[in-house]
Amino acid sequence: MPSSSTSISLTNKPNHEHLQSLIESARPFLRNNIISLDKNLPNLLTILNSAGANECWHRLGTFSHHLFHVYRILKLWNVPNPICLFGFFHSVYSNSYHDLAIFNPETDRETVRQHVGNVAENLIYLFCVVPRHTLIHDDLVFKYTDYELREDLRDSEQSLNSGNVKQDEKWRKKVQEVAPETGILTTHIRTGEPVVIPRRVLAVFLLMTIADFGDQYYGYQDDLYDNTNGRLEFTGNTNFDVLWPGNGKPGLWMNLVSKMAAVYTLLVREEQILMQQKRPDPFEQPGRVKQTDPLERPDLLENGWFEEVELVIPPVFEGCTKVLDPNEQIKARDIYWEVVYNDEKFDKEKSEEMLVKCIEMNPFVGEPHVLLSQFYMSRGRFEEGEREGELGLGLLLEWGCCWDKRVSWEGWVAWCRVLLSKAKERSWPKTSWGIISLGLVK
Repeated sequence: MPSSSTSISLTNKPNHEHLQSLIESARPFLRNNIISLDKNLPNLLTILNSAGANECWHRLGTFSHHLFHVYRILKLWNVPNPICLFGFFHSVYSNSYHDLAIFNPETDRETVRQHVGNVAENLIYLFCVVPRHTLIHDDLVFKYTDYELREDLRDSEQSLNSGNVKQDEKWRKKVQEVAPETGILTTHIRTGEPVVIPRRVLAVFLLMTIADFGDQYYGYQDDLYDNTNGRLEFTGNTNFDVLWPGNGKPGLWMNLVSKMAAVYTLLVREEQILMQQKRPDPFEQPGRVKQTDPLERPDLLENGWFEEVELVIPPVFEGCTKVLDPNEQIKARDIYWEVVYNDEKFDKEKSEEMLVKCIEMNPFVGEPHVLLSQFYMSRGRFEEGEREGELGLGLLLEWGCCWDKRVSWEGWVAWCRVLLSKAKERSWPKTSWGIISLGLVK
């Protein structure tokens, strides 16, 4: 099986060692010590901003912030560096969604290539010239129902665990139908010329899109696209006068992204089968494709370089194996919002029951756990507060972005760590000034 991280959300009990590992991985981002991740990273950020990325608007702020956040998410998922750099520059030539061409694809490709390498630049360019919405949504994710994805995830896991994978299995036939081994034929959005996207590259596009959507989607897009059923099918296109940024309510994007993650897992499993058939090696570590650094081998661009890039399974949605029901998503979000925006008539003691219900319906986000942790802490229920705080922090760190985007990811992480520090001390303020005095993360 492909490499993946143990998800903290797999059980109701936190994995303390895993949580500490997540904190260590996130610390360079939390301390803005990005040079420790990649000595070229500060220079890359300067290059993007010099080209105007920090002056361009994006859904939650600036284009520069969004690009860096996508890089952060991919890095926290332990994705290979060329794919992280692809995420960092993923729309700099503009794409089929919007015009954010801070670099000219006709004249600046070599400049970008010198900064990010051959593999990353090739991915960036391809991503910017294909009809992204058609490729990712219409021709791939929307070809599956939620039921089909759950069934195929189960069947593929059973098949791989048995060690007896057959060519004619239903899940494999479906993958080969929507994403043939020979690749996807599409068209260049500007020239109309045919473009072949290898299936492995398509999987990388899907992976990056999961990170991309996770960072930028919230309630504002639901209003724009009339996303009332929670499926984010982009059916509405007339609400051009929705005032930005909206009310900040968490968005109903997680059903769609969980489907993307499920399709990605199926693509990775099929690719893994083919790679093992092509290159049998009894000494190779199970679940990992032997990797050559494509950045050091520009000739791989013409010789199947994409076969050498490891496809990593992110920890979200329990290792990309669960599809969130859209109705459960809506109910969970609405319960959460009711707790958050309670008025003077709201019985605060109902918060526990409501947040527990919210978590049952959508166990894949951290913020409800964080709120429940504070509820317990303020009532002296420190063990329960610590448990919920650890679960919430783990999910926030696994995502690398937040679901409730009224506060930054870093802010959510810091507040959650304050809760955990106080939970370990078995103390919590009993005054308003006491709450304001909090802040130190130990």
